[in-house]
Order: sequence, then C-alpha cells, then structure tokens
Amino acid sequence: MKAPAYLDDTQIEQLAELLEQRAVPFKGFNLEALDGYLSALAVGPEVIPFEQWQGPVWGTPPRWKDDEERETVEALLQGHWNMVSQRVRFGDDDLPDHLAPLLWLPEDPEEEQEDDLDVGRDWAFGFFRGVELSEIPWDAWLDEHEWIDEIFLRFDRLASGEIVGEDPEQPGTPVSYRERLEIIASLPGMLADLHHQRIEALTPREPIRREATPDRNEPCPCGSGKKYKKCCGAS
Repeated sequence: MKAPAYLDDTQIEQLAELLEQRAVPFKGFNLEALDGYLSALAVGPEVIPFEQWQGPVWGTPPRWKDDEERETVEALLQGHWNMVSQRVRFGDDDLPDHLAPLLWLPEDPEEEQEDDLDVGRDWAFGFFRGVELSEIPWDAWLDEHEWIDEIFLRFDRLASGEIVGEDPEQPGTPVSYRERLEIIASLPGMLADLHHQRIEALTPREPIRREATPDRNEPCPCGSGKKYKKCCGAS
C-alpha cells in the first residue's frame, strides 16, 4: 500500500481504531497524541527517520500477522506524517480543512462546556513526547529564541491544565475550557512559525570567501605596478 499524501475520513478512522486496539493498551498513542507527536517531529530541529519515531507510537512493538498488514499500517502512519508535514506550511487563516489537526472537540465547541473538559491534552502530551527525541537541540532553540518558549508554555497549559505563576511551588491557575479552545485555534500559526525556524536552521549557509591578501612587498593586484604596501594595502 502506497502512503497517501493525506488521510481521508475512512483512513483516519482506520488508523484511530488500529491505535486504540494495538497502541493505547500498551502505553502507546491514540490518534490525537500521534498527531501532536508527528507535529513536533515535523517542526523540530532534527530530521528523525521513520524507523526511529515509529517505535514510541506503539508502546510495546506489535507483531503483525504478515508483511501485508505491516505495510498497510506503515502506509497509514506515513500518510499521517505526510499530512502533518503539509499542515505546518500553513497558518491560522489559510489552512485547508483536510489538513486540520486531528484532535477531539465537542460537537459544538462554541457551546459552553465544563472547564474540566481537557480538550487538547493528549495532543500536547504527544507533542512533548516528540520533543524528547531531539531534547538537546530543542533546548538550544529554547535558549536562543524566547518566542519558542512562549509556544511551549501554551502547549504545557494544554498538557497540565494549569497556568503556572511566578512561584512554581504554588498551585497553578486552572486552564479554562475557553482558554483551551483559544490555544487550539492558534495551533496552525504556532506550528507554521516553528516550521519557518526549522527551515532557516536546516538551510546550509554559503561561506563567505575572501581573497587571500597579498604579501606587503608583492606587486599590488590592482595592476598599478606598485608594491601592495604602497598601494591598496596602505589604507
């Protein structure tokens, strides 16, 4: 089975059921956590190969009944990866519907809901699991770019359900349902910002080549006939 460019509704349902049966009971990811996990890999400072990131998805690696089943599962995972990789190129306002983050929301998100409804928690949990695969490079980014730390603070609020104050020893303020929705609505924009950072960081820089400076007593390369120290090298 060839990996699709993105997952359609049937494939999303197929992958969700597969994870619930073969991953969640073994401390692996559900669909929402997988979406967050792959999002971290898609915008992170290192390229993580499929063979390395697939293992944590399942918790305990499953045994497939045959090569055909394994290839089908891997194609679904790669399709989800393709989907996430395309998503991070778009911001809040221009994201196509078929690339929207795969996380659970109530049927009517705008309806007043209880604040203990932890929407986005599994997604954020998966994102931070993805960060763990490149912990040192991520830490370097966080040290260099304060705006990335702000994004992580918002994701941490989804994961922990708390807004930590200046004193981390004191209990945090609970995150309201409305605040969770605001963070979720801004996910595409934050991921796009991280994607741009990744592109910049991974783009090779052409070294600046400087011509060798002539010896002071050699003829000046400008063609004046004078020694370099008496001509262009005098300044």
